[in-house]
Formats: sequence, C-alpha cells, structure tokens
Amino acid sequence: MTSLLRSIRRFGVGRIVGLLLLVELLALRVWDPGPVEALRHKSFDIYQLIYPRVAGQVLVSIVDIDEQSLRALGQWPWPRTIMADIVLKIVERGGTVIGFDVLFPEPDRSSPEVAAETFRGLDPDMRVKLQSLPGNDAVFAEAIRASKVVLGQSGYRVSGSAPIARPVSQSGIATLGPDPRSFLVDFPRLLRNLPILDNAAQGHGIFSIIPELDGTVRRVPLVAVADGVVVPSLALEMLRVTAGSAATLIKTDASGVRSVGIHDLAIPTDGKGRVWIHFSHHNPGRYISAIDLLQGRVSADSLAGKMVLIGTSAAGLLDLKVTPIHPALPGVELHAQLLESALTGSTLSRPSYTAFVELSLATLMSLILIASAPRVNAGTLFVLGGIIAAVTLGLSWHCFTVLDLLIDYTFPMIASFLVYAVLVCTNYVTVSADRYRIRSAFSQYLSPDLVEQLAKSPEKLTLGGEQRELTVLFSDVRGFTSIAESYKDDPQGLTALINRLFTPLTRDIMDRHGTVDKYMGDAIMAFWNAPLTDPSHEVNACEAALAMLDSLRELNEQRQRDAGGDQSVPSLRIGIGLNTGLCVVGNFGSDRHFNYSALGDAVNLASRLEGLTKHYGVPIIIGEKTARAVHTRFSVLEIDHMQAKGKRELERIFTIVGRADAATSSDFVTLNERNRAMLAAYRSQEWQQALEMILLCRELGKNFGLDDYYDLYIQRIRRLVETPASSH
Repeated sequence: MTSLLRSIRRFGVGRIVGLLLLVELLALRVWDPGPVEALRHKSFDIYQLIYPRVAGQVLVSIVDIDEQSLRALGQWPWPRTIMADIVLKIVERGGTVIGFDVLFPEPDRSSPEVAAETFRGLDPDMRVKLQSLPGNDAVFAEAIRASKVVLGQSGYRVSGSAPIARPVSQSGIATLGPDPRSFLVDFPRLLRNLPILDNAAQGHGIFSIIPELDGTVRRVPLVAVADGVVVPSLALEMLRVTAGSAATLIKTDASGVRSVGIHDLAIPTDGKGRVWIHFSHHNPGRYISAIDLLQGRVSADSLAGKMVLIGTSAAGLLDLKVTPIHPALPGVELHAQLLESALTGSTLSRPSYTAFVELSLATLMSLILIASAPRVNAGTLFVLGGIIAAVTLGLSWHCFTVLDLLIDYTFPMIASFLVYAVLVCTNYVTVSADRYRIRSAFSQYLSPDLVEQLAKSPEKLTLGGEQRELTVLFSDVRGFTSIAESYKDDPQGLTALINRLFTPLTRDIMDRHGTVDKYMGDAIMAFWNAPLTDPSHEVNACEAALAMLDSLRELNEQRQRDAGGDQSVPSLRIGIGLNTGLCVVGNFGSDRHFNYSALGDAVNLASRLEGLTKHYGVPIIIGEKTARAVHTRFSVLEIDHMQAKGKRELERIFTIVGRADAATSSDFVTLNERNRAMLAAYRSQEWQQALEMILLCRELGKNFGLDDYYDLYIQRIRRLVETPASSH
C-alpha cells in the first residue's frame, strides 16, 4: 500500500484525476447525448453566420405560390389546369427541369367530371358535356408528360395503416458497399401523388425535411427509406433527371453512407445519408410569383437554362423553416440552396471519421496539459492551454472555409478546459498541502524567507538524502559545566539562559540563509547550501559566525546591566567551527521520527574544529576549503595544520579576526605576513626566529584578540626546546 501511495504521489494526483476526467469525457462524446450534439451544431451555426456561402449566378429559380398569387387565383389548392399552365409557361421560358415542392395526393375537386356529379340543377346535355371534357388531373398529367418534371413525395414519421398500394415506378438505386437501408432515415409511410400524375412524371423525390432537436434545419436527407423502399430526395432526383441518368449511386461502408452521386457528381453525406447545406443569404431575386408567370409579367429569359422549383412562401401554408442564418426561410428554398451547393461543389461534409478526429484532438490536447501540468506554473499552463485552443479553433476554421469540412472545436476545447480546470484545482490543493507540510517541517530550523521559498517551489527540495557541498557550523558554550552547576538549584533559570542565548544565535544563522540542524545541550549545529542552493554558502556561514559573536557580546552586556553591574555574573563565551565539503543531506531517522540533517567527513571535521577553538584561544576556526572561498571577504589568518581523519595530507586551519574592512588594514596585512613567517620558522624548527616573530605578532595581535593563540605557540616552543626529542 505504501509503495502504491508513493507511485501515485510520484505520478501526481492531478495527473490521475485529469486522466480519469478525460476518460469520462471521451465516453460522454462517444455516447453523444442531445446537449453535446446541440452544442456542436451551434458551433457550426456560428461558422455559417460568419462565413455563409457566396451565391454566384442563380442556377435554381422558384415559382412562388405567394400571397399575391393566392389573392389573385384563390385559396390553395388551385385547379390542376392552372398548375398545367404553370408547367407549360416554365417550359416555354427554357426551364430545364421542374420540381414540385407540393403534393397532389387527391383528385382535383374542380375537375369537370366532379362538377357533373356534384352540381345540382344541370340539364342532361350540360351534364353529358361536362363528363366528356378532359379532367383537370388528366390535363395536368399531359403537361407533366410533355416536360421534365419531378413530383414531390412526403414521408410520414408516424406509422399507421398503410394506404392503398400504388405501383409507381421509382428511379433506380445502385449501392456500392453494404445495404444502406439500416443507416438511412426511415419513414414508416410515404404519401404519394395521384397515380395518373406519378405515372406521367420522369422522377419522384421525397421533400420531407426533418429539423434538429432545436427546430433548426441543417441537414437534408439525400436518400431515405419509406415504406421499406429506398427513395431519393426531390433535389437529388432533379439532378438525376437533368443528367439523364438511370440510377443513383449510394456508397456505403461499415460506418454508414459515405456519399450519394449521379454520374461524376458525388455528394458527401453523413452516415445516415444526410447532406449538410452550406447556406447563403436569402435571395428574393430567385423567386418568381406564380401569378406574374401566368400573366406574362416576367422576362423571356428569366427561367432559361435553370432548374425550377415550385413551392410556396405564403405564411398561411406553413412551409417556413428555421436555418442557421435565417429565422424563417421558405422550405422550397432549402431545396434550391441544396441544388446550387451540389452543382457548385460547395456542400458541407462531415464524414464518419470526424468523430475520431475530434476525440483524438481532445485526447491530444488534454494529454499535453496533463503532461505539462507538474512541470510548469499556472500562468504558463494557462498560456499553453490558450495556444492549444487557438490552434484547434484555427484548424476547425480552416477545414470549414477551405475544405468545406465540419470539424467540431467545442468538444476538444471544452474537454481540455475541464481537464485544465481540474489540474489547476487539484494542483492548488496539492500545492497547498505540500506548502503546509514544508512549512511545518522546516519552520523550526530554516529562516522564514527560506521556508517561503520552499513552500512556493517545493521542487527545489529533494528529500531522502542527496550529495551536496555544504558549509557546516558547530557552536558550543565554553565552560558550560560550571555555568550549569551555578544553576543547580534553579533549572528553570538555566533553561531560560540557554533559550536567551540560542534565540539571537539562531536568528543570526537563519537571517543568513542557514539551516539549523539541531540543538545538542549547549551546542548548535547548522549548515548552508541545503535544502535550497546557496552559491555564497561559505561567505554566509562566516558572516553568521561573526554575527553570533556580536550577538553574544550584546547578550553579555545586557546580562551585566540586568545584574546591576555585578561583576560576579559570568560572561558567556562560545567556540565556532566551520568547514566546507561534500556531505549527504536529507531526512534521516525512522518512519516514525526523522530529522533533516547532514552526514559526512566534512561534518565531523567541523565539529572537531569547534573543539579546537578552546585549545587555540580563538572563537572561530575554519577549514582550509572554507578559507580559500572567503579570504577576500574576511580577515583570515592561518593558525596551524592538522591531520584530518582518513587523509594523509595535513589540513591547514584558519581563524577569522574581522570582516573585509579589517582585512585591508595595514595592521592586518603586516600581521598576516609576520604570522606566516612565524609558522614557517616554527615548522622549520627555527625556534629562536619563531619566538622573535611571535613577539612582533603579539603587538599587532592584541588588536585582534590573538593573545592566547600566541601564548600557545610560546609554550609549545619552550616545551620543544626543553625536550628536543619530542615533535609537534
């Protein structure tokens, strides 16, 4: 369980939540409920509003059964003789093919034979004469037969008792691929025209239009199933009759219909055989009033060479449709726009593979965000998300405007945005928890500034142990045993004294980016360059050591004042050892209790140097590597060399007697030169010369607190002179 939790933490909780959300969103898209589809359709509507199809030359005209014609000729339906006249007028003016967006399922009630049977008071001769006249339906059928006419049919979405079978020939349907009937829009019933009219027509096409769930018409079936038979649409049948083709070709694959075509014209469709219309703005110029046509008030070439639809724009006949760019477009114009789009090759397409493309886009965008989230900050992630969204929108727009291809941008963008939001929220919670954990773990031994840096950038923290060069400090109180004995009857007073001492010393360390490792009785261990990198760790450690001495002096003075100047109050003194070297730093301990600490030879040597301060009579001793790094910033003086554990070469050790201002003073420069000469004479066993140099050094050394240090060397030399066999 522990390893599983570690794996989850290493991979990232935000990533896991983001991946789970992505899977759920992809499943939602595969299911594709109504709201998801509606949002997709609205995005396509926006495209059509911004970039409608540019209508060039009018290829399809509409003879309009409009309000003006209804006022002139009476209510609908008109006598079939009027319809015959309209057909003949269109042929006279050069119309190539005529399509009816109206239906004639019943006999004409104004026909002569109907009048002969229903009119009262007719004399027998008049009744016989009426019965001998050709019927209106026959007149209309003759006009249809003499022209290229496609009659419309209407599909019923509600099943019911089937009408009387009418054996009417349908145009041929050829299929390349699986049987399309399982994919196509299915109308349980088909309402046809009178047989006398159907038999006269050269084609029959269904004009039923099914709006989307929101009532907007975006797609029109090019082919459908009605009464169990595959039937073409009105527009498709008009194209077939114009081309003189015997059959319509439907191409299918396992996912559904791919295209429907006539000869060399292939119109891409969706899987159900529906075509997306690329709408142009409503063009009143394509409409010709039926009454104007009948009364000869149109130009001779107004219909020449054009396909002609007969339909209605009259509001009372209820054939107005909502489209993406028009709130009330006459239904007949939908067929006109579809015909022009097909003839100019500008129909929109949305093949079955587009769903896979959109799922892939959503997956790719989300995975990029999921992969990037732990590595970048929220601002960068937001910019990255914006770039991804812009690229997706640009790709979708390019496909629409250049390729007439509908690629949904809403699902990839919404999916990636939701994943982004989850990543941000999850990362916020995780980061907040990490910051709290880091603050809790490090606030006791790091400065507030460093703790805040770690909280803001936890990736800078590597726990569990890493090798890093550190500068380590050990500090210990001199004569603490005797001080403690003086408080044997007041342990609380001793505790207060130690706390009073450690408070400023700890502050001096933390203020200079140090990490307090631990308190050991009267001792402090600290180090620099971990957990955060500190390029100036040697300098900061030395600054902290000098600051600790300054704070100690202030504390001693304050204790004297508190005691009313009582000279019996002992002054506190500390020794400080500093050393720089490779260490292993991290959390050490058990699974129940651990401490952030450092281990290594460099740590041991720093502790040893602190112990030597008492012997050499100086408050600070630093190692050779530390001295080399800080010699230009402090008054560094070599005091001896020693044998470091595990090394053959001698380690030179140094003390710090002041900051940079003292280092450049003439007194220190002279002292440093004489001190080096003294050490050289001492190591060469030139005792007399060494003593002479010590005497010269002592006069200058008084200003730097080195009396005890030089007394040590005088005592050494005397012992060596008295016992020549001994060696240092």
